[in-house]
Parts: sequence; C-alpha cells; structure tokens
Amino acid sequence: MTSLPPGECCIRGIKHEGTPTGSIEKIENITTYFARPARPNGNAIFIFGDVFGPIYQNVQLIADNFAAQGYLTVVPDLLNGDAMGVEAFLGGKVDLPAWLARHDPTTIDPIAETVIDYLKNTLKVKSIAGVGYCFGAKYVVRHLKENRLDVAYIAHPSFVTSEELSAITKPLSIAAAEDDAIFTQENRFESEKILAGLILPYQINLYGGVGHGFALRGDLSIKEVKFATDRAFEQAVTWFDYWV
Repeated sequence: MTSLPPGECCIRGIKHEGTPTGSIEKIENITTYFARPARPNGNAIFIFGDVFGPIYQNVQLIADNFAAQGYLTVVPDLLNGDAMGVEAFLGGKVDLPAWLARHDPTTIDPIAETVIDYLKNTLKVKSIAGVGYCFGAKYVVRHLKENRLDVAYIAHPSFVTSEELSAITKPLSIAAAEDDAIFTQENRFESEKILAGLILPYQINLYGGVGHGFALRGDLSIKEVKFATDRAFEQAVTWFDYWV
C-alpha cells in the first residue's frame, strides 16, 4: 500500500477565513459545489474532497481559487450526505470501520463516473483535472486513466494501494508532508518507485515542517504552514496549466 488508511489526523484542522463565492447545485441527484471562472479556459477541475465532504468552507475556498485561475471547478458530495463531523469523531460517536465500509469504491466510483460523464458530455469541457485531498486522493488515483481524468494532483493521500497507483495512465503530481503518519517516507519512496516504472510524467514535492492535511486544513497563522499551503496550491495550478 502506498498510503495508509485514514486516521485521527485526517479530521483535525483549522477552518480557513473567507466567504465562498460559488453555488450549491445538482449533477443529477448529486449535491455539488460549483465555482465558475470569470474567464474560463475550457477545462474543469474535479475536487475529490476529504471526509468533511463538499459543504466545508476550506474546500469551497480552494475551489474558488482554482476557478480564479480559469478552471470550472466542482466539488461533488461523494459521501452522499454522510460527511464525517470532527466533534462526533473525537467524541467517539463515529464507528470508523463502519463509516469506511459505507464509503468504498462500490459507492464512490459510480458517483465519480456520473460527474465525469456530466463534465465531458453535458458541459463539453476539453479536459478534466482531478484534485484529491487525504481520503479523496484514493479516488483520484482510481480514475486517472483513459476516458476518465486527464491529469491529477493529490495532497497527503490516504488509502491508496500500490495496485491503484500502478494502474494510472495519466500525469500525476503529489504534495507530501514531512510529518505524515499516513503517507510516510516509506510510502513516498514506494510511490516514487512505482511512478518511475510507469514512464509517465510525475512529480512528488515534499514540504518540510508540516503534517498530514496541511494543504486543506493547515493553520495558516503558522508561517511554515502558510508557505507550504500556498506553494502546494501553486504546484497544482502549474501542473494543470502545463499538462491539460
């Protein structure tokens, strides 16, 4: 396995300041946050969010930032209204194995495929870039292949298997944290070995002084975290601008 299963660090984090400017809409019956660019470049970004789902301010603000770069950005509810709450988890009210069993490839893959089909065939976007944070990274990797996603970026991934990573056929960029019990140094090295063997464009950037979740839920009042968060976002945009 190239990244370990989600743990407590996956639900810790800081709520970022700002006011989302997008809208909540439906793709068929899937609740989705839409961030529309003022100057669209014809491409879309599909954000596979973490365990908090799309109705979470941090991911909505990131979607708005991607839209400001010209990308139509969508954050669908891959969890079908069953997002995890921090207080419930820390209070021992969440059965993590049962929650994960409700949200596995048999439930999430069909939702992802519906969204991809909508972007390609209804909105007629030129290319679709996938973005995955923590839990969502697994599903970006699973769909990074022909006739699905065209390029991808993931940050501090969890639950990605070596078989899933070995099956990708499109360019992948990874933002990794130095202090990460889920995407460990050993996992990074394993991922690098797999990606090098695929002979595909890939990138793994390591950010020092930060931990798991920094790119989405980091404490931006800490200089090292703010730097890493900003640079990781720029990493994604630069990757997409070049490879879409």
